[in-house]
Order: sequence, then structure tokens, then C-alpha cells
Amino acid sequence: MKILVTSTFVTPFIAQDLDLLRKHFEVAHILAHGVSAPLAIAAGVRKADLVFSWFASTYAAAAVFMARRKGIPSMIALGGVDVAAIPALGYGIWISPWKSRLVGYALRNAARVLAVDPYLKEQASLRAEYDGRNIDILPTGYDPEAWSPAGVKEQLVLTAAVCDTEERLKIKGMDLLFDAAVRLPAVPFVVVGIHDRLIAGLRSRAPVNVDVRGRIDRSALLGLYRRAKVYCQPSVIEGLPGAVCEAMLCGCVPVGTDVGGMRNAVNGAGFIVPYGDAATLAEALQNGLASSADASVAARSAIAERFTVRRREEGLVKVIGELLA
Repeated sequence: MKILVTSTFVTPFIAQDLDLLRKHFEVAHILAHGVSAPLAIAAGVRKADLVFSWFASTYAAAAVFMARRKGIPSMIALGGVDVAAIPALGYGIWISPWKSRLVGYALRNAARVLAVDPYLKEQASLRAEYDGRNIDILPTGYDPEAWSPAGVKEQLVLTAAVCDTEERLKIKGMDLLFDAAVRLPAVPFVVVGIHDRLIAGLRSRAPVNVDVRGRIDRSALLGLYRRAKVYCQPSVIEGLPGAVCEAMLCGCVPVGTDVGGMRNAVNGAGFIVPYGDAATLAEALQNGLASSADASVAARSAIAERFTVRRREEGLVKVIGELLA
């Protein structure tokens, strides 16, 4: 059976899904962006038995429409940004009237929608104004062998935030993190993932105890996960936060804001704080740094026992098998 996967970009979890699917099916992948994307999708659909779009988007709507015309099933994976609507920050596809109509069509008409967290199912149903009857929950999966602790933890707070715009910095809560860091002048912070064009400006705003760095590869990130006692994700919105899950597998005690799937990821093995409360965030970071080695073990277990790659693989194969049948 031939599976067409569409996405507007590639992330580690999209790449992982492609690898998992290729173990069971013939897979073609289209990076859909720009005015030529519908033509590329149409050509791919003609050769496919099923279409799988990562993230609900206007391109996913095109894929669903073309799949329906051909009479083959379509799937959409929801990751988080695709249910967002934050007008004050200009963030989220749902703040655009015409894009929201297309995405709503895609969600209502896909044969199956896979949300990585229950929060996304709730929000997708709300945004698209339907009962969400075609939405299942299937978390992303993480490899505890690839992400593992090693060595002694340092009194260090780490945040990984892939940011290429000022709006993205706000979404990832950099202002809140800096406010908390000011309250903890003796604690070193490291922030990674910042685009080159933003680094100089962000460093000029950062407290003296915050080391702002650019994008790093996965091996360097693993090294930082293994060093840091605490991982902090003070975001405005999240799906199932992948960096939090990876960090927890490496024994980091998580501290995150009470948004999206953050509480589900942390699962009592760390600290959840209200968004916007720098004093409470700083207190939680202190508590995380003061926690025992047992807290690191609990953080790893919280992910390793629930969000496995095997669960993701079996879930994808099961859903696709049902749809193809």
C-alpha cells in the first residue's frame, strides 16, 4: 500500500513517523509550501492509497479534498500550532478567516484526525465547530535509549526554544523566563535554539545569568539535557511538548506553564505553574534544583512508561489498517 505524507516542514517527530511508516508501507513525502504545493499534492494523491498530513493547514485541506475526490482515506496529525488562535501575538492559523474555513473543512472531512494530546482534540472540535467524532488521541513517541541520563546533574536550568521571530520568542515565554532568572541571580540558565538574526537582540535583553545560544544539533542538545538538573518550558501554548519529554527522559526535573499538554507530559513528576507568574515560576525552579535524585528518576519514568515509540508505531499502523480496510 502507498502512503502519501504531506507536511510544510520536517521536525524530528515527523521524520520519526516517516521512518516508522516506511517499515510497513511504501511512503512518499511531499514538503508542501508555496503556490505549487496543490499541484504536487494532486500528483501524489493520484499514486496513493491513503494521504497523511502532518499538521492541519491549508495544504492539509487540499490533500483531504483531493483524497475525497479520488475516494481514498485521509488522515491529519495535530501537533499544537494548528489549534492556536492568539490574536494579540498574531499567532495561529485560526486568526485568519479564510484559512480557518479551509482548516475547519479539513478537520471535519478527514477520515481520521490524530491528536497528540486530549487538549488538542478539545480545541480542534471547538475551532472547527463539530463534535470531533473522527479525532483519536495518539501521542508522539520517544526513545528512552536515545534520550538517557549520564553523569552528575548540575545546578543548571535549560530551555530549548526554536525561535526565528519575535512573536515566537513570546510564544515560548522568553520574557517570563528572563523575569524568573532575575529573581534567581545565582542560578545559571541556558537557552538554545535561537535564530542567528535574533541572538544579538535577545542577549542584550537577557539577565547576566542567562546564556543565550543558537541552534544546536541533537547530540549537543543531549549533552545539555544530561547536564541540566531542571528543564523549563514557560510557553504560552503547547501540544505535547517534545523537548520537555526528551529532557525528562534525560532525568531533568520539568517546570512548565499550565498550558496545552504540559500537565499531561509532566504527570506529577515536576512543577506546573500559571503562565505569566514569574515569582511562582522562580519558586518552582528553585524547588526543582533542590529536589533529590529520585525526582530525576521519576521524571524519566513518567515519559518512558507512557510515550513510547512502539505505542506510536502500533497506533499509526492500526489506524491506517482500519482506514485501508
